[in-house]
Amino acid sequence: MDRAVRIGQFSWTKYYRPMSKRVAVVTGGASGIGREICVALADAGRTVVAADIDGAGAQQTAEHIGGSATAVQMDITRADSVSMALSAAQDSVGPADILVNCAGWDELKPFLATDEEFWDRVIEINFKGMLRTVHATLPHMVEQGWGRIINISSDAARVGSSLEAVYSGAKGGVISFTKTIARETAKKGVTANVVCPGPTDTPLLDGIVAASDDGDKVISAMARAVPMKRIGQPAEIAAAVVYFASEEAGFVTGQTLSVSGGLTMA
Repeated sequence: MDRAVRIGQFSWTKYYRPMSKRVAVVTGGASGIGREICVALADAGRTVVAADIDGAGAQQTAEHIGGSATAVQMDITRADSVSMALSAAQDSVGPADILVNCAGWDELKPFLATDEEFWDRVIEINFKGMLRTVHATLPHMVEQGWGRIINISSDAARVGSSLEAVYSGAKGGVISFTKTIARETAKKGVTANVVCPGPTDTPLLDGIVAASDDGDKVISAMARAVPMKRIGQPAEIAAAVVYFASEEAGFVTGQTLSVSGGLTMA
């Protein structure tokens, strides 16, 4: 189906290919925000591949969605695992037209209480994992002249966050990297954007809080810092991802959108 869109004296014809033909790979798709992104993209008509190191959890997400949704086990800290998982997904439903990097990990620690082993793990999962998946999927997007990359960063990257120094730095790198990819692919039909959640009700947050000596105080402090005085829900993050992944967002690239109840306003 096509339709003409007129803006001022100019007119374009927008061609809408069936959404079901667009394959969306979502890392961290086994739970939390990643799972909700998978569900929301499927509801929007995308063919979803839930990718996660927790293969059983990813499979549960795919079974929950049903239809053409599928799952792959992927360890984003290993290039061979990323390659094998994407090959399996391509054999099953086709190459990735949409990539959502949602996999992440952190623990609340003062910077001086961390060591290089901790730094390496945070950076491998939150930054280098994204490099691996983008490097593996971008060639197809460029070749076909259409693609959507949505990287999940954090408001911690935009304002800093006590006890999350390395995580904040890695997520800041996600934002800068995404802007650069947006510039490099702007003429190739590929967009690259960032969604920054604020404090959000996820299993990852539960684990971080459980590992803290004052978990209840941590949650209360997070909620108080948000102008809306609550933490977010995964489905609220997913809604922003669905927009960036849409056909209609083709003129939006290099942007960073906070979904944080007003925690960051910029």
